[in-house]
Amino acid sequence: MIALIQRVARASVSVEGGVVGAIGAGLLALVCAERADTPREADALLTKLLNYRVFPDPAGKMNRSLVDVGGGLMVVSQFTLAADTRSGTRPGFSPAASPELGRRLYEHFVAEARRRHPTVAEGEFGVAMQVELVNDGPVTFWLQVAAPSA
Repeated sequence: MIALIQRVARASVSVEGGVVGAIGAGLLALVCAERADTPREADALLTKLLNYRVFPDPAGKMNRSLVDVGGGLMVVSQFTLAADTRSGTRPGFSPAASPELGRRLYEHFVAEARRRHPTVAEGEFGVAMQVELVNDGPVTFWLQVAAPSA
């Protein structure tokens, strides 16, 4: 499972002109499930994301996590993160989870996030969204938790 996280001053998601989710300072997480992923990978990715130290301490070093600072978490589904871009000029999406599996794992991820963190907002799965953000830093990281090999 993959998350592209960005430290933000604020972020919002709109669908068909209406805001469906918004946060102040915190993290925007673009989240993608891959074919072999299970709730185990979703849970591990969420644990890593919530505890990843990307916020500054008093000395200005990135030593504080989202949990430490009590920031908001905006979760947005983005299957394109699983794109295979190694050849050609058109991405392939065979590594991505099926829409059904992707939806189940996204919903699991969001439900667990809401259970474990006080401020969680989200986009809508499988629809065109407009994501607005003010990147704070900028600070952006790629997090990935791979399913065990068969």
